[in-house]
Amino acid sequence: MSKLEFAGPGLTIEQWEQISTLATSLKPGQALWLSGYFAGLNHSTQTSDDVVRSSPVPDVATTAPAALPVTARTLTILYATETGNSAGLAKTLAEAAREKGLDPIVCDVAAYKTRKLKDEQDVLLIASTHGEGDPPQSAKSFFEFIEGRKAPKLLNLRFAVLALGDSTYEQYCGAGKRLDQRFEELGAQRIEPRVDCDVDYEEVAPSWIAGIVKRLAPEPTLQPELATTTPAQVAAAPAPAGIAYDKKNPFTATVIDNIVLTGRGSTKETRHIELSLAESGLVYEPGDALGVVAQNDPAVVDALLERLALSADAPVTVKQHTTSLCEALTSAFEVTAATPRFIEHWADITGAKELQGLRGADQAEARTAFLRNNHVLDIVSRFGAPGIDAQTFVAGLRPLQPRLYSIASSLAASPEEAHLTVSTVRYDLNGLPRMGVASGQLAQRAEPDSTLPVYIQTNSHFRLPEDDTPIIMIGAGTGVAPYRAFLQEREARGADGRSWLVFGERNFRSDFLYQIEWQDYLKDGVLSRMDVAFSRDGAQKIYVQDRLREQGRDVYAWLEEGAHLYVCGDATHLAPDVHAALTEIVERQGGLDREAAHDYLSGLQRDHRYQLDVY
Repeated sequence: MSKLEFAGPGLTIEQWEQISTLATSLKPGQALWLSGYFAGLNHSTQTSDDVVRSSPVPDVATTAPAALPVTARTLTILYATETGNSAGLAKTLAEAAREKGLDPIVCDVAAYKTRKLKDEQDVLLIASTHGEGDPPQSAKSFFEFIEGRKAPKLLNLRFAVLALGDSTYEQYCGAGKRLDQRFEELGAQRIEPRVDCDVDYEEVAPSWIAGIVKRLAPEPTLQPELATTTPAQVAAAPAPAGIAYDKKNPFTATVIDNIVLTGRGSTKETRHIELSLAESGLVYEPGDALGVVAQNDPAVVDALLERLALSADAPVTVKQHTTSLCEALTSAFEVTAATPRFIEHWADITGAKELQGLRGADQAEARTAFLRNNHVLDIVSRFGAPGIDAQTFVAGLRPLQPRLYSIASSLAASPEEAHLTVSTVRYDLNGLPRMGVASGQLAQRAEPDSTLPVYIQTNSHFRLPEDDTPIIMIGAGTGVAPYRAFLQEREARGADGRSWLVFGERNFRSDFLYQIEWQDYLKDGVLSRMDVAFSRDGAQKIYVQDRLREQGRDVYAWLEEGAHLYVCGDATHLAPDVHAALTEIVERQGGLDREAAHDYLSGLQRDHRYQLDVY
């Protein structure tokens, strides 16, 4: 780095040469510290007269030290979120940074203007992982840019990554790891090493946030500051807002109704569940999800206690609170699906050769197959650990997480209620019947007048457009839930935009979810068009992507007329199959090659006209 050009009020050339020599030798963070030092030094050299002229006489009883402003590098906090966890952490990080005198910009990568990246100075990234190492659906365009040829060199940028993931998956925290690696490849310097968080990220993220903020904003020199709030003002301040319900503090909702939607002979059980939100103050928009704080099946808990020969009343510590083992296994820990971490834990405890052989990166495929075919109960049954204590056992379990369900209602149509469309997960494994944790609870124990702890999970990436904008809604099975909310909302608002529903399920007679409601919406003009695909009704299986191809000309025409496109359902098959069909449609109908068709759809995603809610 060359010496700085001479500048500065009242400095001699000799002073400036000293400053220039010092500035060119500083390491990252040192310049920031010095800015605070010199600000404090400037204050200490002021005369008493200067201070009196600039400040009124202080009230000694209410005087408190305050930080002098710090001149810092620009700071941008980017987050990639699927269910809102990364967004929440980004907000917390920003608040902590502001308390230290920093002025961060916070942005969802889905809305971030990538051309700005080359001019950034400090970037903090919080990224959730979706499935096996994939970024959230809304973040795919950002990942394509940063991992593509157009990504700029970032030689003047510093960064840090907080990765969120689920250790049930082999590609744990994959999205964050990809960002961390790519920013390094582009020449950026790490502020701190990447931190990977499991589903219990609340225990790890706060320390990362505190460390990063401390690194970026060292404590500046303190000076006396005058009190800005009098006791009278404090007394007159408004009372805190009502209770804020979230997954740590859910609202206890009463079950209004719980009915089976599927008909006789169906190979599935899909339920419509109505919950009362009365007196909660909870509000939501069409597209949002309801978080259900589920409990494990008592039968599974009892079976685990029996296999382990442990007392239900044995004390265990969970997040610094002591409770009974039975309560912990019921409400605090996942006790069905095992994780790679549990294999490691149980391998250490038992020394079982089969479990030991599943360790290591080269055993990922075998480990995945083993976890697919064995729950926690199966593992402890096959590989005994006589004499194990309760605390040692739970140390290998991950926290029980809420389950999110797309809300199938609009507050405009059903005030103070939230409706869900839930498919009950049932299957056999190792000769025993199994059920999904939350769907099993909703099917077996959520009777009318019973209660469930719930909260609202905002989904800003799945929103209705203006009332006059056409919409195409594509979904299979319970993926139709948010579209029920969409049409309820549009009917209540008197929206005049056209709407087209493409719905798929197994059988027409038994699985046509909300059939009468769709027919009424068609009759009333709220729903302009509906195409259905029932895969098991004919010799050849027909899916929603096949219907899209059949109606490709109309699909493309709607898109060209400004329609917004929605896809809701299975992330493994439905979403990629529909995307492939849309790519073919745009190629054929638009006369484009494959790359141009891909760019067309990417443009729709960037403009929030192609939105996904997949799981």
